[in-house]
Amino acid sequence: MAEPERRAPGRPPPHGRVAPPGRAANGGAAPAWRFVAAPPLPLERADRALAAAAASSLGESPPLEAPSRSTLQRWIEQGRVKLDGHACRSASQRIPAGALVEVDPAPPRPSEAVADAGVEVVVVYEDEDLLVVDKPPGLVVHPARGHEAGTLVNGLLALGCFSPDASDARDAMGMLRPGIVHRLDKGTSGLLVVAKNERTREALKAAFARHDIEREYLAIVVGTARSESFDTPHGRHPSDRLRFTSLGRLTSARRAVTHVELLEALGPASLVVCRLETGRTHQIRVHLSERMKTPILGDPVYGAAPADDALRALGAGLGHQALHARVLGFVHPRSGRTLRFESPPPADFQAALEALRARARDGSRDAGPERKAATRRAARKR
Repeated sequence: MAEPERRAPGRPPPHGRVAPPGRAANGGAAPAWRFVAAPPLPLERADRALAAAAASSLGESPPLEAPSRSTLQRWIEQGRVKLDGHACRSASQRIPAGALVEVDPAPPRPSEAVADAGVEVVVVYEDEDLLVVDKPPGLVVHPARGHEAGTLVNGLLALGCFSPDASDARDAMGMLRPGIVHRLDKGTSGLLVVAKNERTREALKAAFARHDIEREYLAIVVGTARSESFDTPHGRHPSDRLRFTSLGRLTSARRAVTHVELLEALGPASLVVCRLETGRTHQIRVHLSERMKTPILGDPVYGAAPADDALRALGAGLGHQALHARVLGFVHPRSGRTLRFESPPPADFQAALEALRARARDGSRDAGPERKAATRRAARKR
């Protein structure tokens, strides 16, 4: 694979156009969202039913990003929600079972994302339709509350990567994340594909929906991991809005499938590879912590301080979850050619891994025959 290209500040854009700040790039309205109201949707309140339907991507042309209840309430007040052809009177109105619900989403708010040439972007691949970047840990993908600037999108805007139709009108925050069809958490590093135009964006979205994208993640986890697959419901945690969960009764759960393979036993930790069928928010982090009972080293949300002093120090030194998107593969929407990219973990991940390997080697010198045999079996899987 060719050496990644680092786009430094001051480099002129290669091609493409950037929409002026404060204007919608595509200039169009989102298509009407339609669905038939029926249990298990909470039909006693219109805003709750709409929120649950959006979270489940129910019906025809649902929003790409589930709107907040306050946004849905505003749409109702603006007369943008109809029940069997009649305007919904209030957010608290009950929706009859079987009613046809039609929603006319409000246009996306003007973009506040601005080009920032100070954000270094590591480009692994680029053509006229898309680019693949290698995101470092600590870089936020797109502007959001608390991260209005200095994101990957701000850096991409400075490169002139997007045509005017790269933003999606169905996404209420589309102009803050033009071309973004999937995301990595702030603390997660690795490969990300970005669309430059509408045709590519829609084709990649469809490929993700069909689970036709190859995605493989490396993770260092706390505890003894095993090779296992998880197929669970996945939804927002009922009491902590920053977390997601696969446990309990979830009102708007979606299916999440992760295949975990143990690569290496590292004493109090393990190195695993996770292959995704679905791509829910925090999916790997939830499955490893809740189902495998092996949280990712350094995970500030789903992890806990390890009892082992050395392991706790390694996690604190990382400052983020030891999770890296190392493989990304897909069929190019225009050429039909299969593209597959690999990325080595960042330096801090590698340093933590080598420290654990050294400790495991030292410990194995005094281990009994059974433990040595188990270590050799795990090493052969690498």
